[in-house]
Amino acid sequence: MIGLVMAGGKGIRMSLDNEKLLLKYKKPVILHVIDSLKNSNCFSKIISITSSNSPKTKKLLEENNIETFDTPGIGYVEDLNLALKTINDVVLVSSGDLPLLDEEIIQKIVTHYNSQNIWTSILVTNKFLTTLGIESDYSINFDNQRCHYTGISLINSEKITSLKNMEENFIIIDDKRIAFNLNTKQDYDLLSTT
Repeated sequence: MIGLVMAGGKGIRMSLDNEKLLLKYKKPVILHVIDSLKNSNCFSKIISITSSNSPKTKKLLEENNIETFDTPGIGYVEDLNLALKTINDVVLVSSGDLPLLDEEIIQKIVTHYNSQNIWTSILVTNKFLTTLGIESDYSINFDNQRCHYTGISLINSEKITSLKNMEENFIIIDDKRIAFNLNTKQDYDLLSTT
């Protein structure tokens, strides 16, 4: 299994002078995510997806001997699809902005991998997010409730023939380690209270 970390976004909702993934929560958030994947011992390789939107993040990753894969930085989905076309393996994709991520939750998510499914997205319920004081723009109705994407997916890239009309599977894991991502300044402020 390969760990892919998405680190090429613009982070425009944060309205920062610096790149979002360089924000510190003990250490830069992107390194926290990478270390969580490394420490889980679940991956043969970890690759960070970067773009021209995140030159300082890419530099930090390279200084820490983390393999990067450059994309045009058009958007999350487009950049991910470009990377997946070059991989013939099972992949765990994670957003680079999950400051509470740790190796235990990664190990738990990996146990949910089902080789019959091409794409499985990890969700949290709206009810759970609300208890944390977090809002999300990316919701979906699943299992008779409103849920939100965490930015984590399990993908069997060997089985992808076309990204059109691909069946997406879902698993709900209400856990703050994957529910909490940095999209706004309020999220970052809230992080200091966790």
